Amino acid sequence: MTAAIFVLALAACVSATMIGAWLIALRTGRSGWIDAIWSFATGAFGAAAALVPFADAEITVRQVLVALLALLWSLRLGIHIAARTARGGDDPRYSQLREEWGKAFNTRLFWFLQIQALAALVLALSIMLAAHNSAPGLRFFDWLGVAVLIVAVAGEALADRQLSDFRSDPANKGKVCDVGLWGVSRHPNYFFEWLGWSAYAIIAIDLSGAYPWGWLALAGPLLMYWLLVHASGIPPLEAHMLRSRGEAFRDYQHRVNAFWPGPQRAADAKPDGDIR
Repeated sequence: MTAAIFVLALAACVSATMIGAWLIALRTGRSGWIDAIWSFATGAFGAAAALVPFADAEITVRQVLVALLALLWSLRLGIHIAARTARGGDDPRYSQLREEWGKAFNTRLFWFLQIQALAALVLALSIMLAAHNSAPGLRFFDWLGVAVLIVAVAGEALADRQLSDFRSDPANKGKVCDVGLWGVSRHPNYFFEWLGWSAYAIIAIDLSGAYPWGWLALAGPLLMYWLLVHASGIPPLEAHMLRSRGEAFRDYQHRVNAFWPGPQRAADAKPDGDIR
């Protein structure tokens, strides 16, 4: 199989999967299944892209390693979202879209999920580029990428646990979580999600110039940063938090960086006006 044919087949499979997610969301009324399915699909298709042999070449240790990393990320995040959705929790961003789109919600959601399918394709190809780095054996940057992804998965899991524990305490009802990792970033789960995609670029890039295709793997973390910070992540979620938490969340915005972890500012300090 040539790389071009595989990419076309992969695109068709990702598109079909998100059509299935669309149908499930409409049937169940729970949009959380969309993100769970997207997470499982991106990891599974990424692992498949990592392991596919081109030009009858044998599967390398790097391909297997990268595939395992993709599955580790996918299973952790997908199971977390699926468990939250099964308990009745849902993502407020989709509720806001339902209000904004009104009667056109079903149709617009279909095309919105096809955009998500395109994003998943780009991320899966970033995984493929890392796995098919032609450098012999495993290098320092391979192990560095593994370490970065493990830190990212562990950090995101810790952030999710801290938020879950905070919300489960009745004394915190109506309050803004600013404990643990949430005290150094308003969205530590998003930060670690972005960090995990940087791991594939670290593995893919060959500074010697022997594998120029590896630089294209930067599309993964660049796309994820844009989605999380400027598109479907922070902006709609913070708009929801301002509606539901009001001044408490506005004070939190003044004190804590949105994305990049850092020390808290004084409560009366003015925000810089950018996403940090």
